[in-house]
Amino acid sequence: MASGIQIMQQIRFGDIDSYDHVNNVVFLQYLEDARVQLTYTELPGGGTFQDLVGTELFTLVGRNEIEYLAPISFRPTPVFVNIWVTSIGGSSFDFGYTVTEADTTVVYAQAATSMVLVSRSTGRPVRLTTAQREALEAWRGEPVPFRRGPSRATSTEGAR
Repeated sequence: MASGIQIMQQIRFGDIDSYDHVNNVVFLQYLEDARVQLTYTELPGGGTFQDLVGTELFTLVGRNEIEYLAPISFRPTPVFVNIWVTSIGGSSFDFGYTVTEADTTVVYAQAATSMVLVSRSTGRPVRLTTAQREALEAWRGEPVPFRRGPSRATSTEGAR
């Protein structure tokens, strides 16, 4: 995980589907909760990443990818979402996540989200400032080690 943070996530009874485990869509909510908490975390020099974004800009999800590794059944003890930054581009940045036990010995899912900084007035991407980049760098870690790597061909590629 490197320099990210760990967010406790209580499993709610309503998170459980007819297969008696946390529904796949709920995992996206867990990731969103962690992402919001991270961006509102106090930075070493004061303020938050959301303060650096300000009111004229906002961040949009451009892409989510989740790899489900083990089911989570309803229980009174929480799971934990570990979140960190995996890459920083011109106007975009990526988060990596694992959903785990507190000690990270069991990994239920790993995921990635691509975010884009956007102007509220134009709807167009905006370049990250130096201060925003420095804040994101404080949470920098390794890429998510998805089992299906980028070099693995999909089944549709051979059909062309």
